[in-house]
Amino acid sequence: MLRKLYTILFFLGLFFFPFNEYEGIPFLGEFKSEAGALFLMLGFLFLLLEVVVTKRIFVPYKSPIFQIGAIFLIWCFISTLLNVVSVSTNYFKHTGGINRFIRQYFALLISGCFFLILYCNVFIKMDLKEILFKIRKAFFYSLVIASIYGFLEILVSYFGINSVFPVLKLFDYFPFLEVKIAGLGRISSIAYEPPFLAIYLITIAGWMFSYILTEKGIWKFFPTIAILLLTFFSGSRTGLIVVFFQLFIFTTILYKDKRFKVYVVYSLIGFFALFSVMLIFNGEKVTKALTEKVESLDFQGNLKNNISNKSRFGMQYASLQVFKENPIVGVGFGQQTYHSRTHYPTWATKDNYEFDLIYKNKNVKSFPPGYNLYTRLLAETGIIGFLILLALIYYSIKQTKIFIKNSSGEKQILSYILLISFSGLFINWLQIDTFRIYGIWLSLAILMRLSQEKITINE
Repeated sequence: MLRKLYTILFFLGLFFFPFNEYEGIPFLGEFKSEAGALFLMLGFLFLLLEVVVTKRIFVPYKSPIFQIGAIFLIWCFISTLLNVVSVSTNYFKHTGGINRFIRQYFALLISGCFFLILYCNVFIKMDLKEILFKIRKAFFYSLVIASIYGFLEILVSYFGINSVFPVLKLFDYFPFLEVKIAGLGRISSIAYEPPFLAIYLITIAGWMFSYILTEKGIWKFFPTIAILLLTFFSGSRTGLIVVFFQLFIFTTILYKDKRFKVYVVYSLIGFFALFSVMLIFNGEKVTKALTEKVESLDFQGNLKNNISNKSRFGMQYASLQVFKENPIVGVGFGQQTYHSRTHYPTWATKDNYEFDLIYKNKNVKSFPPGYNLYTRLLAETGIIGFLILLALIYYSIKQTKIFIKNSSGEKQILSYILLISFSGLFINWLQIDTFRIYGIWLSLAILMRLSQEKITINE
């Protein structure tokens, strides 16, 4: 009974994880507005209750992935301990260094340990076919909601059809949603803002692409089309680059398989046909939108004019300066901001309201984002912590490629999904500095589950 409850909560967590467009629950800290986390936390509590009753829990301690992850967690603690003097004196935005470490470390434990163990205990009693189809179905249902919401938002935001806004407002009655328009030329759908929508799309892209591999009929292409359209209209530069990179990987997979090679040709024909129709009916809007997307990818050209780019690269530059001063063990987990705020470059802060009103403002309690997990770890955990994370990334991708080569059926399809997911999510860490990326920990849990299956050679 308890297992059934936490399994249901797990799938509800997957369905609701992009739903963060609501005020949230303040005492949950970083997880306050993440609906999916609520279900996963409840699921973990029921798992603990089952442990109390049965005195049994599955922990994949023999897995190299789990071992590398455990070493990383230990090093994050040790690097902070080695900097205990400075950590104890750090203070900014009404938050002390020790308090900051506890909150950040606990957030890492929740995502990378507690949730990971929940995933593993859900998967241990499921066969690979169940894992593939049930997870994909949960993501598909959430994509349906995101697509309907997104389509209505496109009509309002891109085409100025404000008469559909009352229909869009009906989503206020949906759990964990408060309807807001991201702004002209961008959509966020069921997520809080476009970058979070992009993370959601990057997370589920591989799962939605896989419909083309397993299903029949023309409808199997719809999830992929929905992903691409939502990515395009989200206005997220990173989302646009990463999702199309994931699509390139998937296209390569299709092209190498004789059964699916023709789909690549048909897809190109379909794309150009759709593009031609859009040009005929609304050529000016489409051309303008495409031009804006291409121009937005010019990071160097936009560095002087785009506030977001100036903040993003300025934060990363400051983190690297902290790393240069503390190259081996870093300054302690969660301590980056205390040190990097003295290294903000003039070219980033000049004429940039974000630094004056938010990042350097001591009265605004939220800490400045590091905008890059890798530069953050270099600053906080030094080269040692950074290399441990790289080892985890390297092993995950290497093991996934081995499974692709030496397996068939559901195991091979899951391996394709993992390769696409890992590629997108690890690249996405170049522009976000949080470990609360559920897709990574979910993918690692699935990879550990695949490792338990007997390898079948793909003839």
